Amino acid sequence: MTDFTPPALRDTRDGFLELDERSRLEFLLEFANDLPALPAHYAEHEEELERVEECQSPVFIIVDVNDDVVTVHATAPLEAPTTRGFASILVHGLTGLASQAVLDCPEDFPLTLGLTKIVSPLRLRGLSGMLWRIKRQVAEKSAAG
Repeated sequence: MTDFTPPALRDTRDGFLELDERSRLEFLLEFANDLPALPAHYAEHEEELERVEECQSPVFIIVDVNDDVVTVHATAPLEAPTTRGFASILVHGLTGLASQAVLDCPEDFPLTLGLTKIVSPLRLRGLSGMLWRIKRQVAEKSAAG
């Protein structure tokens, strides 16, 4: 069976699975500190970003597709480190890929990180919601969709 998980997300997943559960949570929190700030245009026009309704925290996503290269932007509150960590994983793991590579990313990626026992199902649903919205925006904004 072919694994269509993009290489950066595969590396992240493998990094999580190499750790014990406590360390996985700490690893996730490291990603939270690495969520890039929004570019000035989006920071000044946050109404252009899409709210991720599956997240309890106010998380917003927008995707740019230029010359079939995807750039993911996300914002999440500092006081929601788990959610910020998830957003950061997707921003870093999907930015720079061709549209089709993003669209081929497995829907169940969030469940492959080994976090199901330490993160609530509601939070994992939020990560799935982020991925779904990213893929939908890529499909709408690219020739691959």
